[in-house]
Amino acid sequence: MVLPDRGPPGPLKKQHDTGSVGVTPRPEEARGPARRLILAAALAAPFAARAESAWPTKPIRIVVPFNPGGAIDALVRVIADGLTTRLGQQVLVDPKPGANTIVGSDIVAKAAADGYTFLITTNSTHTNNPTLYAKLPFDPAKDLIPVSLVSLGTILVVVKADAPFSDLRGMASWVKGLGRPATYGSWGIGSSGHLYGLMFEKTFGGLYNHVPYRGDVPALQDVANGTLDITWASPTSAKTQIAAGRVKALAVAGSKRSASMPELGTFAEQLIAGFDLSLFVAAYAPAGTPADIVGRLQREIKAVISQPDVTEKLIAQGQTPVGSTPKELADMLARETPIWAELIKESGAKVE
Repeated sequence: MVLPDRGPPGPLKKQHDTGSVGVTPRPEEARGPARRLILAAALAAPFAARAESAWPTKPIRIVVPFNPGGAIDALVRVIADGLTTRLGQQVLVDPKPGANTIVGSDIVAKAAADGYTFLITTNSTHTNNPTLYAKLPFDPAKDLIPVSLVSLGTILVVVKADAPFSDLRGMASWVKGLGRPATYGSWGIGSSGHLYGLMFEKTFGGLYNHVPYRGDVPALQDVANGTLDITWASPTSAKTQIAAGRVKALAVAGSKRSASMPELGTFAEQLIAGFDLSLFVAAYAPAGTPADIVGRLQREIKAVISQPDVTEKLIAQGQTPVGSTPKELADMLARETPIWAELIKESGAKVE
């Protein structure tokens, strides 16, 4: 039998079945989405690193809600110099005093959250003002985010150099026999100095009249000139007037003596309790500031205040350098705020 002629064999068909023996799948088919994700991550990583390392690309402003030349202004200028060196951009100090830190703090609370405006202020901004003031132009707890605790500070009770007493109990007796209200100054209504004055009046009795100033330097000048009886002031601001023999300090508020004036005793050492609340300085950023920038600034602040020469300068100003993470500062605010709030309520202090 003769088989029919089927002609020459046709071309072989290509096999695309990836499960067939002897057939190697194409790379893009073998790895699919996983390969694309790896490639995307590899391409994105350099851009992310560049975005983080790019900050800062222009000068940074630190708002200080106190008078230029005062204690906090002097402290921040030391830190700003160190940050300028480490960050490679000018860090400018911008004093905006007024209303017990409210004026300057409000500026930062409403500033762009781009990493170029920060605030360094005392605890009054967060621990005192929300209770003292019926209405604030911003919410410290929501509009400002913690960056770092900077330092713990102390304040002094200061009187004229020729005052006829040399300790707190002597001052209390003098006030009672004065025949008029004794005037005492602080750096604003609701400031720590104002509240300590109310506590002192409650502890010893007598008549006291609070006189708010836009910083402790002008209050010290009025004490030296005899137009103000008493003031609360930082060691930094008071040391020049003390050295000149124009005023004298009676005691330091806080749990410890000031490292810059170790010869001066505390309230507790004069057997007067209740004046050992923490007075602290801290840095904040507008809410929404990128976390990587906040973290970078926190680390740089800690590095600056840890330098021996900076530490020495801060101690000379009556400050104890600390440094902290944003969370540690937030935790401290959570602990301290209720204590100050209760003190303010007991004192009856209120600002409309």
